[in-house]
Amino acid sequence: MASFRELLARAKAGITEISPAEAETRLGTSTFIDVREQDEFDAGTIPGAVHILRGFLESQVESRVPDRDAPVVLYCAGGMRSAFAAVTLNEMGYTNVVSMEGGFGQWKNEGRNWITPVSLSAEQRDRYKRHLLLPEVGEAGQQRLLESKVLLLGAGGLGSPAAMYLAAAGVGTLGIVDMDVVDNSNLQRQILHNIDRVGDRKVDSAKKTLTLLNPDINVVGYDVRFGAENVLDILDGYDVVVDGTDNFPTRYLLNDAALIKRIPVVHGSIFRFEGQVTVFDPYVGPCYRCLLPEPPPPELAPSCAEAGVLGVLPGIIGSIQALEAIKLLLDLGDPLRGRLLAYDALEQSFRTFKVRRDPRCPACGEDAPEIVIAEYDQHCLPHALLADGSTAGH
Repeated sequence: MASFRELLARAKAGITEISPAEAETRLGTSTFIDVREQDEFDAGTIPGAVHILRGFLESQVESRVPDRDAPVVLYCAGGMRSAFAAVTLNEMGYTNVVSMEGGFGQWKNEGRNWITPVSLSAEQRDRYKRHLLLPEVGEAGQQRLLESKVLLLGAGGLGSPAAMYLAAAGVGTLGIVDMDVVDNSNLQRQILHNIDRVGDRKVDSAKKTLTLLNPDINVVGYDVRFGAENVLDILDGYDVVVDGTDNFPTRYLLNDAALIKRIPVVHGSIFRFEGQVTVFDPYVGPCYRCLLPEPPPPELAPSCAEAGVLGVLPGIIGSIQALEAIKLLLDLGDPLRGRLLAYDALEQSFRTFKVRRDPRCPACGEDAPEIVIAEYDQHCLPHALLADGSTAGH
């Protein structure tokens, strides 16, 4: 049987150790992995270090450092846990791993640069535990969500599920634009609201629901008409827009403003038993005018109020919009840029269509004139605007 000291000596004999001074020269060229406990990390760490608890190293390192030949510097508080961690990584096939002698304690005592990271509270770690277990999100990703701002146009059928999942995910600021009131006919699909709030302003009802779901977040209501006079001011400061509107004037207005502000828009639309989702990322992928340069004739585009919509359909499409927004915020996966996802509830099928950026697009094309923010009511369907001119969605 071997004692701890014998195991440590054996581990150190089989790895490469470097001093904090030498480790400092590797900042920017090596991945620094802090294997200490959460409370130790919260008290201070080396800038740019990846935090992986020693107990989760084997299960998480491959997703955090997929290149097994990448240079890695491991450190703990004093150099013991990192030595054992280096043995583990060597056994996993990592070829360029070193352990820092003296650990973070010596690094700090020698006056080298360190920071106190912005960290989640114990309550937040418990709330977002399932996110933290995902290496693609982790604490850094959750912190980014908490610092993010998403604007939702409409607190209706699409805005309701999108807002609820964004709130549950911990998106720190949710702006909601809607000047409508809760109506009894909304309750078949607009799950932000309930029968006790019929007649209430939708932004007020939405805020009550979302803050009860997650008190961490800030809900900003815009109980105003979304128009040319205020669109740029409302969009200012937001990272992503979730478009849940049901009328063409607002969609064209939003498209032009998003191009000016260079804010990506997660677009969703529904009709009867069908829905669509895509991402308009300004000057990266196509914009709304690339997809639909002109509004369709009235007979080809009846509103949901005229044609009806299956109540559960916006729940599916709005949830996909929330997912796409989170992917954009965290730079995860492959967002629906240049792709239109079409869903048929009766067939229970998804189809994806490519949407290319139009070089002759009147808004984002190579020779497009300077964008002028203007109202588009006169170019679109009279019935597509609600009676009060609001942007309430579906």
